[in-house]
Amino acid sequence: MNLSLEVTGLSRVQKALDALSGPQAREAYAKALNDAAFAVRRDMQRELRAVFDRPTPFITSAPKVFAATADKMEAYVAPTMDSRNRPSKGGKVGVDPQQVLQAQEFGGRRREKRSEVALRRAGILPAGWQTALPRVPFPGSDDGRGNLRGPFIAQLISYFQAFGEQGYRANMTARRKAALARGTATQSGRRYFVSYGKLRGQHLAAGIWAAQGTGGVDVRPVVMFTRPGMYRPRISMARIARGLESGDYLARRMRFRIRQAAGM
Repeated sequence: MNLSLEVTGLSRVQKALDALSGPQAREAYAKALNDAAFAVRRDMQRELRAVFDRPTPFITSAPKVFAATADKMEAYVAPTMDSRNRPSKGGKVGVDPQQVLQAQEFGGRRREKRSEVALRRAGILPAGWQTALPRVPFPGSDDGRGNLRGPFIAQLISYFQAFGEQGYRANMTARRKAALARGTATQSGRRYFVSYGKLRGQHLAAGIWAAQGTGGVDVRPVVMFTRPGMYRPRISMARIARGLESGDYLARRMRFRIRQAAGM
């Protein structure tokens, strides 16, 4: 999602430009490029908030400006993750938001989640299927934005012994499962189990379920197994950039930065 903008209208500030040294002019150019890049970032964030239903901060804060410098006259904006853009507690740790947004811009299937890879590797999630929240989320499982909370999905992976070789120590022991089934003063006991629905002639829909209450009579869906859906294109970052270009924003910021550098 690199963006490029054409600069026009500098003849109006040619006198100020002639008064600047080479390094001063390059510094002014770089500041103007960065002004435009941050404007694109703001428009990207506005678009993400408008298009998605209750988007997480992981998504809305994803667009990042790679700033221009006097030595590198290039600025671009991309949804990515670095040390200043890490997902918060419950976010999609280890997932690049550019991968998440790929299907939203170009359509097609979404990228597989790490939790889905872990569940499939453990033989829980059938090949070719993905996970989704039930219509009524299991208490404490969702983040209020239609996503599973990180600690909750980690509990499920641990419960089903789905952590790989590197994280096998995090897999839940029989003693811990028994404690979870007993519950606490503030949380009812539960046990999780898997149904494969019509795939194996079971009456519950395919997914992970929880049994609670005396004798496990309170049965609720936790995570559903679904066939992968196809996304329609919903966003266009290139269109956002073109809209900014047609407004001659960069040229105006370039004129301002040149005058500023020349003390005018």
